[in-house]
Amino acid sequence: MFKLDERGFLSFRQLQLLGWTALYILVIVGSIPDFRHPWAFRDDTIGTAFMFLGSCALRPVCRSLVRRSLPWFPFEVRAFIWSLVAGTVAAFLFEVVVLGFAKMDWADLAANSVQFSVVLFLWCSLYFSIKQWQQSVLERERLLRAESEAREARLSALRYQLNPHFLFNSLNAVSTLVLEGNAPAATRMLAQIGELLRTTLDNQAVPEAPLSQEIAFTEQYLAIEQTRLGGRLRVEIAISPETLDALVPSMFLQPLVENAVRYGVAPLVEGGTIRIQSKLSDARLQVSVQNSGVPRAPLAQTNQPANGIGLRNTAERLKTLYGAEHKFMLQWPEAGGCQVTVELPLRRTVQQQEVPACVR
Repeated sequence: MFKLDERGFLSFRQLQLLGWTALYILVIVGSIPDFRHPWAFRDDTIGTAFMFLGSCALRPVCRSLVRRSLPWFPFEVRAFIWSLVAGTVAAFLFEVVVLGFAKMDWADLAANSVQFSVVLFLWCSLYFSIKQWQQSVLERERLLRAESEAREARLSALRYQLNPHFLFNSLNAVSTLVLEGNAPAATRMLAQIGELLRTTLDNQAVPEAPLSQEIAFTEQYLAIEQTRLGGRLRVEIAISPETLDALVPSMFLQPLVENAVRYGVAPLVEGGTIRIQSKLSDARLQVSVQNSGVPRAPLAQTNQPANGIGLRNTAERLKTLYGAEHKFMLQWPEAGGCQVTVELPLRRTVQQQEVPACVR
C-alpha cells in the first residue's frame, strides 16, 4: 500500500494518511468509555476530520516557511500563529456542524480551539522535523556523491598518467632492440605491447579488480620484459588461491613490477629474479613484489615511497581508495634487492574469477 520513492521516502499523502489514521485510532480508543452516548463517536470523527482539513490548509504555509530556511524558533512562532488561526476556524466549523450556530457553546468553542490548535501546531512541528531530516539526508547524499566523483576523477587522472609512463618505457625498450639489430625481438615486443594495450582498453576503468585479473595483466607485461631482457629476467609467482578473488586497485601491480625490473634487474649484467607473492594475514590481504639485487646498507622500513611515477602513483591511489586502512611498505632485505609490500582490507568479488597459472 505504501511505496517508497527512489530515495526511500514516503510521499506527503502517504505520511498524511498514515499519521491521521493513527491519531484517529488513538482518539477512538481513548473515547471508548464515552461510547454509551450516541454522539461520542460522531463528534470524535467529525473533530478529527476538521483537524485533518486544517492540516491540509496549513501545508502550503509550512512549505513556504521551509523554503525560506528559517531557524527553528522563528519557524515555530509563525507555525504557532497559523496553527492558532487554523485551529480556531476548524473548531468553529466543528461547533456549527455538530450544534448549529444558534446552540453554539462559546466556552466549548474556546476549549476546542485550544485543543485543535495544539494538535495542528504539533503537526506543523512534525512536518518541519521531517523536512529537515529529508534535507539532511539529501545533503549527505550530495556530499557523498561529490566526494565519490572527486575520488573517481583523481583515480582516473592517476591511471591516465601511469599509462603513458609505461608506454614510454616500453617504446624506449623497443627502440633499444632496434638499435641493437634485434628486429625479431622488437617485432615480438611490439605485438606484446599492442596486446597489453588492447587488454587495458577492453577492461573497464573501475577502481578495483580481482587479484587474479591483475596477475594476468602483469604476466602480459612480464612477457614484454622477458622479450627485452631474455634469460636475465627470472620470474617467480606464488599467489595463494584464497586471495585470487580479493579486490585490489586496478593496475596497481604492474607499476610495482615495472619498478622492480627497471631498477632492480635491468641494471645488473647477470640479471635477477622478480618474486610476486600474496597471502592472507589476520583477515587482510598482503601482496609483495621483491627483486633480487646487490645488498645495501640496512634501512628501516618506511611507509613513504621512493621517487618515481610508478611508486608515487601507486601510493596516491592506495591513499585515495583506502585512507588509513592500508599499508605501503618499502624494505631492503639483507640478502639484497628491494621488497614492496602492500596490505589492504580484504574485500572479495561476488564470484571468484578464473584461476590463472599461479606458480612458476
